[in-house]
Amino acid sequence: MYFIVTAVALIIERFIGYPQALHRIIGHPVEWIGRFIAWLDRRFNPPEKPASRIAGVLALLALLLVTGGIAFAVALLLRSLPFGWLAEALLATAFLAQKSLRDHVQAVADGLAVSLDEGRRAVSRIVGRDPQALDRSGVSRAALESLAENASDGIVAPAFWLIIGGLPGIVLYKAINTADSMIGHKSPRHLSFGWASARLDDLVNIPGARITGLLFALAAGFIGRANRKASFEAMYRDADRHVSPNAGWPEAALAGALAIRLGGRRSYGGREVDLATMGDGKDELDQVDIERGLSLYARALTFLTVCVALVALLS
Repeated sequence: MYFIVTAVALIIERFIGYPQALHRIIGHPVEWIGRFIAWLDRRFNPPEKPASRIAGVLALLALLLVTGGIAFAVALLLRSLPFGWLAEALLATAFLAQKSLRDHVQAVADGLAVSLDEGRRAVSRIVGRDPQALDRSGVSRAALESLAENASDGIVAPAFWLIIGGLPGIVLYKAINTADSMIGHKSPRHLSFGWASARLDDLVNIPGARITGLLFALAAGFIGRANRKASFEAMYRDADRHVSPNAGWPEAALAGALAIRLGGRRSYGGREVDLATMGDGKDELDQVDIERGLSLYARALTFLTVCVALVALLS
């Protein structure tokens, strides 16, 4: 049943996304989770006295118990109703981001087609690096890296945990992922407190990151056999060189498929960071490469949905 729920959720969300009218009325479930995490942060980790790892573990447990408990109760209720699986699929669409990611990355390509400033403005909505330090190639690289990483965090990994655990599975995954993005970063205040959230996020993203890399490599076969081979080679060679234990897999796969180079030097808050490179293709990128990345992304998602739907039908 979870394969059916996941297939339906992927199909609906890809074309409809999360309705803006609904967002204006009730907000978004991930925003609700974010507000709860912010409350836990204030409660367990006051600014005047940064908390320990133990406090971070307790806050994370509270987050998982509350979000998982609510999701489990809702799923239990729905499964007692006729066509409750369809309602579960509709609720699960709120925790997928196919349409949103595509629209945000497309906006960067459209912005660059107008001017560099428009491209910088669009990419600043999806990455944390300093936009004014980016040239056209830097803007394009940032958009493609965001596309690769968020394809895993925002789509494939949530879909994986939806298959594994239904609505509670995808809700718990998004709670962990949101906690990592809010308190898992290595700022002085969250270095200890966010340790548990960051480590657990690394753990739950292991399957999704590798599946995403595989999907990009398989989708590259539609471009050409050489692209598929280059994608697999880039993953094997470069994925483990990334500072993240997971982000390197989709980034390297996408870079190899498109014959481009990702990673390298960038600036965060005025601080220069030099990261390992993914892929060994061209360095100079533009909006055409973003469009190529989006085409690969669409093929990878189609491949994912077809595979999940086939398993659902066969089972």
